[in-house]
Amino acid sequence: MVTVAPADLPDAAAAKEILFGLHLMHPEITIVWADSAYAGKFVDWTKQHLNLTIKPVSRPKDASGFVVLPRRWVVERSLAWMVHARRHARDYERLIQHSETLITWAAITLMTRRLARKGAAPSWRRQPASADI
Repeated sequence: MVTVAPADLPDAAAAKEILFGLHLMHPEITIVWADSAYAGKFVDWTKQHLNLTIKPVSRPKDASGFVVLPRRWVVERSLAWMVHARRHARDYERLIQHSETLITWAAITLMTRRLARKGAAPSWRRQPASADI
């Protein structure tokens, strides 16, 4: 599910909409990892209304400099892969629906490439087209 929100909309408000849609489509999902900005009232709201457990990922208090946060790298890596689609390097779209569609398209392209790779035999194992030799 992709949602592009205006910059003046608080993240928690957009997250409520996304998590509500997620809950409707996949009620089996019960745990969501989130940035530490979503801790507090948002955690209580999702537990009460959607029966979701929000696990905020916080930076260790004794850390200095760059620290890889658990689960956070998954999101950052996925976003980096989608930015490789040239149109996502800049925000050219005028309509939110166009941005959402292009993000979905990039995600579908990534997933189909991954699925196609898993089913194919390794290149060193493939037989030549004419095996009558």
